[in-house]
Amino acid sequence: MARNGTSGAVAERGNRILQALDPHDRVELEARLAAVFLKVKTVLYEPGEPVDSVCFPIDAVISLVTPLEDGAIVEVATVGNEGLVGVPAVPGGAFAVRAITQVAGRALTMGISPFLDSIKRTPPLAALVDRYVQALFGQISQAAACNRLHSNEERLSRWLLMSHDRVGVDSFLITQEFLGQMLGSRRATVTLSAGILQRAGLIRYHRGHVEIVNRDGLEATACECYQVIQSELSRVTPALA
Repeated sequence: MARNGTSGAVAERGNRILQALDPHDRVELEARLAAVFLKVKTVLYEPGEPVDSVCFPIDAVISLVTPLEDGAIVEVATVGNEGLVGVPAVPGGAFAVRAITQVAGRALTMGISPFLDSIKRTPPLAALVDRYVQALFGQISQAAACNRLHSNEERLSRWLLMSHDRVGVDSFLITQEFLGQMLGSRRATVTLSAGILQRAGLIRYHRGHVEIVNRDGLEATACECYQVIQSELSRVTPALA
């Protein structure tokens, strides 16, 4: 059955990295964070550009994608309220990927210098970030295998499940064009795959609006990569699982 959640519930729970800190450390860190709303296709970082801030999503979902010379992009990882964007962070460091919002929503941001200072001053935060970076690299490795070996329906199901987990609601906005870019598939292929899932009664999709109708069926359709990635991410903040 589909899970009935609310974006308010996700916002109340907040970002899981922050929520895993003890109250004193969390309050101290949140005092240095600024709230933002990220629209779809907001670019946080471009490849090779210095990373000047980190971002803790609340109900936004951010893709890390590799852009190619012909303009195509392929998603290598997604980040939601279980993690943060901008790591591993070093002074003057840059990313080899583009970070772009795939599902609009709220987030908290902090400049890179105060973030690195907080890491030094707060060992529990440093430990959480280290565990998350390990899980993120695991997700990137799994996505590489998934993009090569699994069908479009399996990959689309995985993507929808992961987005569903992050936004906390059964309905969210995503265009076929953007889905095609994220999955490295042509728009017609995404249309065909979404149609298969819709006819199976797993989702409803119309003009960029996706509704998860049968979550259990979607999990049965997705490749094993969904469970592997979720298992890795759950180890970052086990107390909140």
